[in-house]
Amino acid sequence: MDSAAIDRFEASRGRLASLAYRLLGSAADAEDAVQDTFLRWQAADRERIEVPEAWLTKVVTHLCLDRLRSAQARHERAVGDWLPEPLLEGDPMLGPAETFEQRESVSLAVLTLMERLSPVERAAYVLREAFSYPHAEIAGILDITESASQQHVHRARRRVAAERRGGDEVDPASARRIVEEFLAAAMSGRTERLVAMLTADATAVSDGAGLARRLLRYTTRERIASYVRAGFKPTPAKRRLAGGSPALHIALVNGSPAVVAVIDDRVVGAVVFEVGDGKVASLRGIAAAGRLVRLNEAWRLHEPDAPVISAW
Repeated sequence: MDSAAIDRFEASRGRLASLAYRLLGSAADAEDAVQDTFLRWQAADRERIEVPEAWLTKVVTHLCLDRLRSAQARHERAVGDWLPEPLLEGDPMLGPAETFEQRESVSLAVLTLMERLSPVERAAYVLREAFSYPHAEIAGILDITESASQQHVHRARRRVAAERRGGDEVDPASARRIVEEFLAAAMSGRTERLVAMLTADATAVSDGAGLARRLLRYTTRERIASYVRAGFKPTPAKRRLAGGSPALHIALVNGSPAVVAVIDDRVVGAVVFEVGDGKVASLRGIAAAGRLVRLNEAWRLHEPDAPVISAW
């Protein structure tokens, strides 16, 4: 392959990766899809490709759709083992973030909700909301009619809006204050303070540090408060499991405030918050090492704020 063809692909790599991540919710799978797209580009009769960017977008989208429809993906998502892979603020895979819709489309909350959409609905929604493709182009990418594209996007928007818990966008400073207060309440061990800071329909999900066979889910404020109080209570057993006494930082993960536990520049866990109406609407606890690979890579290149707790 000549250098011009490689340069043309590399100019699109970041956009393709952020598209694939939104479709798959996994940085590793997104990177694989982009690499497979490069192999297709390498083997293609490029002289017959009129608009390379459109061709590459269609290829990576269909590769992602194939993955979403695969038996393995359906099984993993059906049995409750799946959580989106978290990405640190500034990760180029997060892609465009100029509009509220673009930022929302990459939040862990919306990535999780999109699991309830069909693969084609998910693709149409992402192409429209995150990348502002007109319906005529979405139709060409997905091999459907323009009318079908409009219907898929409308249904996806309606379903996502109906199940969103956080509501309108919260400014980062306000969200950080809420998380700091919530962390202080958790460390105090006072369950009633935690309950008061949760919305009436709050939820929590944890991967159990990868030790549980399925995700752990909590759906009442009292159960969530008990889970949080126990989770943030330091014990010798937890420190042994983590490999030391972590510092707790507050950072942005997928555009949302998060408590990130770090030992010697190594992220050992993260709790990502969704905030709405001055309270916590949902929490996602992620500590399985396999889900933290890219977050760890980004953290080592990151200059974090001082920890809110220097030694947990």
